[in-house]
Amino acid sequence: MKLMGLDVGSRTVGVAVSDAFGWTAQGVEIVRINEDEDEFGLDRIEELVKAHGTQGFVLGLPKNMNNTLGPRVAASQHYGDLLTERFHQPVDFVDERLTTVEAERMLVEQADTSRKKRKQVIDKLAAALILQNYLDAHGKLTQA
Repeated sequence: MKLMGLDVGSRTVGVAVSDAFGWTAQGVEIVRINEDEDEFGLDRIEELVKAHGTQGFVLGLPKNMNNTLGPRVAASQHYGDLLTERFHQPVDFVDERLTTVEAERMLVEQADTSRKKRKQVIDKLAAALILQNYLDAHGKLTQA
């Protein structure tokens, strides 16, 4: 089953999709949103769902480092509710602590990417890391 991973922020949503086997995640794009105007980019997400044939969503859950729920958790859960209402597909959440930090480190160390270019791709890479973490954990559970 192909899944879509989302890194939901207050201004953008990073999007990644899995391969058909659920082994790997690839970053797709960054969708602009505006929470203040209730514009959540769902029309673009719908286009991507259709284009990639995804059948479920994995959203990052921004917990605090001490495992308590951070201030953005409610926003991510609300986004999940919007996805459920619109697409009638399963929505799972995965701990996203440090995924953006990890994505930035990867861009600096491995790609020596400039700050401007990092800003343009970081959310997409974070979405791919969120989805890959989910796929890795899910694969281990099903293989046990």
